[in-house]
Amino acid sequence: MPDLFQNGSQDSTRSVLVALLASGIVISAIWILKPFLPATIWAVTIAVTTWPMLRRLQALVGNSRRIAVSLTILIAMLVFIMPLWLAITTVSSHFGEIVSLVSSSSTLHIPDEPGWIERLPLIGPHIAPFWDRVQRMQFPEMVRQIIPSPETLIHTFLAYAGSFSILALQFVLTLVILGVLLMRAEAAIATAETLVTILAGNRGKEMLQLAAYTIRGVAFGVTVTAVVESAVAGIGLKLAGAPWVSILTAVTFMVCLLQAGPGVTLIPAVIWVYFDRGLAPAALLLVVTIITIIIDNVLRPFLIRKQADIPLILIMLGVIGGLGGLGLVGIFIGPLILSVAYTLTKSWISDSRQTPPSISTSLDS
Repeated sequence: MPDLFQNGSQDSTRSVLVALLASGIVISAIWILKPFLPATIWAVTIAVTTWPMLRRLQALVGNSRRIAVSLTILIAMLVFIMPLWLAITTVSSHFGEIVSLVSSSSTLHIPDEPGWIERLPLIGPHIAPFWDRVQRMQFPEMVRQIIPSPETLIHTFLAYAGSFSILALQFVLTLVILGVLLMRAEAAIATAETLVTILAGNRGKEMLQLAAYTIRGVAFGVTVTAVVESAVAGIGLKLAGAPWVSILTAVTFMVCLLQAGPGVTLIPAVIWVYFDRGLAPAALLLVVTIITIIIDNVLRPFLIRKQADIPLILIMLGVIGGLGGLGLVGIFIGPLILSVAYTLTKSWISDSRQTPPSISTSLDS
């Protein structure tokens, strides 16, 4: 009997040591590969998102995987990488213009009240005194007290973006890893299914499929919505005659990726155009602003919930947390991780509620 207890203790000690050794090896591997993790995670995200499209393209090009992968990488670069790269380079290369744009706001002044406002029934007599008080306020100074200085925003942006060489290297690594994953997609899927089956049994494959749907929904919802909103905003800014259209369009794309909404840039632009160009261009830009806000509140939830039911607050938290933890790549990775975790957790809780607790029937026997 003592020998049995001694053998059992040795087996337990050996199991613990093996587990610690394996954990140490995994942690060491992650630490060594840490510089490549953002590019790898981003490549996996894009690969999962574009996998159905790759299969359709492969069927259209005579079942040639190389041609299908090349087309998929090109499309992924145009949708997921190029807009972000163009926005970053545009904003960074026009920092001087942005500073002068904000600084020139001191020349803006609120015009005299139009005569037709005072003639409005019921509200006209009340608007006139309010307009007079606002006109006497130092509006530019009030704005500068609310909004940080351009220099502060620039330094903050550069702190997150890092150098262009590092950012370009991350993009190149992402495309290379994406090409390798797409070329060996079936093997990667089989490996992933084997791992989740070992960890979670037959339920693991369903969880893996659920995670893939969530990744596609968030990737398309965040990216495509930002591209559409910035495109509509750019057209509206151009038609309204606003200055620095390319800069404002790039900033609109960035704030849409950050889930702040297009109104952050377009509403101040409407005010600017009203003071500088007049009522008609400002009204046109206001209509475009309303359209972009509607797109933000309709298209993004539609694209996301078409694949998985995810609260939008999770996407906002994921964007902020991902940006702080992983830099610009975290804009995509943060919402994906939180969304997948939420979806899987909700599925596990639902399964546990459906599975009745096991009750011993030894007393009945």
